[in-house]
Formats: sequence, structure tokens, C-alpha cells
Amino acid sequence: MSQPPGTGPRIDVRGAVDLSNLGRPAAPAPGGEGQPASGAVVDVTEATFADVVQQSLEVPVVLSLWAARDAASSQVTALLVRVVGELGGRVLLGRVDVERSPQVAQAISAQAGSTVVAVVRGQAVPLPPLDQATIEQVRAVLDQVLEMAVANGVTGTVAGVSPGAPAEEPEEPPLPPLHQEAYEAIDRGDLDAAVDAYRRALTENPRDDMARAGLAQVELLRRTDGVDAAAARSAAAAAPTDVEAQLVVADLDLLAGAVEDAFARLVDTVRATAGADRETARVRLVELFAVVGDTDPRVMAARRALASALY
Repeated sequence: MSQPPGTGPRIDVRGAVDLSNLGRPAAPAPGGEGQPASGAVVDVTEATFADVVQQSLEVPVVLSLWAARDAASSQVTALLVRVVGELGGRVLLGRVDVERSPQVAQAISAQAGSTVVAVVRGQAVPLPPLDQATIEQVRAVLDQVLEMAVANGVTGTVAGVSPGAPAEEPEEPPLPPLHQEAYEAIDRGDLDAAVDAYRRALTENPRDDMARAGLAQVELLRRTDGVDAAAARSAAAAAPTDVEAQLVVADLDLLAGAVEDAFARLVDTVRATAGADRETARVRLVELFAVVGDTDPRVMAARRALASALY
């Protein structure tokens, strides 16, 4: 993250105007207990997007995409609110509700390829995935953002925010027992046990979206464990109609962060196959959607491409 932001994409604020959701009540923003944001945390809309990006000339900006029905994105944004609150105005956090401001979300994701992005001098720098991050890991990421900002001459603070002592951190609520069991299994490298715990959580509550996402992520890790990436890619290139070979490479692409490549490979596989092979490719693509998150703009675009391939 030490690269100068001039090498990254510039956030384009043109055309980010969509008034279709203005009449819909907003869901409570993560970390705000339903109260309007202020100080170092702001809620970004089409109307304020340009101004927030402009502030990145003076203070590093972090933009976090979230949706009320995506628990993982809400949790990440709430953690960012807490950590930014400790920094005395040295970072401005912009929360973007993807359901109320879809064009802002699309502009960020399309140009930066990430759901959490740093902006310095108008340049977007994707941040690493924070879905499973602890608060200490989030602090470390924002420390890197501050180092990058200083290296590029951005050392201001958010107006009106005092650098006083950080507030005492509220105690994090405990995880549901089966989620905790899954996390502990992952920590000790027992992916089979983690899968079992998440499956039992879904049996108890089929609408447990966090368990569904966790299961998809652990299944991905389990499928790719020990795979020879070079051999897998060579096999897929040699046999473009071999569905299993394409599935393996799509998994590897997603694990490496090449989300669009993984989705495109499986959409192409759906188009090129029929019957049981087509269904196998479709099911795996839907599983990968769960890994990335249903509200991610890349997932939304791939869903449209899948529908076109099927019908």
C-alpha cells in the first residue's frame, strides 16, 4: 500500500446521479445506532460523493460499501467507524449504502475493484478484504493508509474533529455458539469441522446469512487446499469444455482476488455446456456469489450475465 496513489484509478464523480431511492427510508447506518453521521464519519450519497472525494486532497478518505441485508459488509463498516473514531480526524470515513446510492457504489467498485477503498488526492487504492478482520487488523490497515497519505503530502484532519483520547471501546457481542465453533476450527486449520459447524448453524436457522457466507468461504478454502495452480490452469486451457477443470481455476481466481475473471469463466462455461454440466457450473457460480457477497456490484453484474447465458 506504499505505492503513490497517482498510479491507481481516479474516482470519477461524473454521472453518479440517481434519485430513484430518495423516497425510501434509510436503514440505520453501521456503527451509528441509527443517528446521522458527523465529524470523521459521513454517509455518502450521489449528492455528496464529489465533495467527499474532493476532501481527499487534504485528508485520506476511506469509502466502505455496505447494505442492510449484508451482515458482513455492515460489520466491516461498523469496525471502521470505531477505528476512525480513534484517529482524531486524521481519516475521513464515508459509508455508502449500496441500496440507496447504487451509482456511487458502482463507480467505486468498477474503478477500484473493492468494497473498501482508500482515496488520496482523488486516486482510489483498493484495501484488502476485511470480512474476517479483527479490530487490530483494521487498525493496521488504516495505519498503512495514513502512511501512504503522508508519503503523498496529505496530512490534514477533518474540520471540527478534536484529536482527544479515544473513547473506551464497547465490548464486542459474543458470536453465536456455532459461529464461534467454526472460527475456532478455522484457527486450528480444521476446515472440515468449520464446514460442519456452519452447516449445523444453517440447519438451526436457514436464513443465517453470515453462516451461509462463512460456509461458502470455508468450502472454497477446502476445495483449493493443496491444488497445484499451474497444473490446474494448464489443464483448463487444454480442455475448455472440461467443467471440473474450469471450476478449479475459477476457485483459484476468486481466492487470488480476480473476482471478475472467476465469474466470467463460469458464465462462459454455462454458455458452452448443457444439462448436468451446465447445472454444475451454475451452482458453483452461485456459491462464489455467496463468498463475495450478494450486494457487491460485481456479483450483481455477474447475475445479469448468468441470466443472459441461461435464457
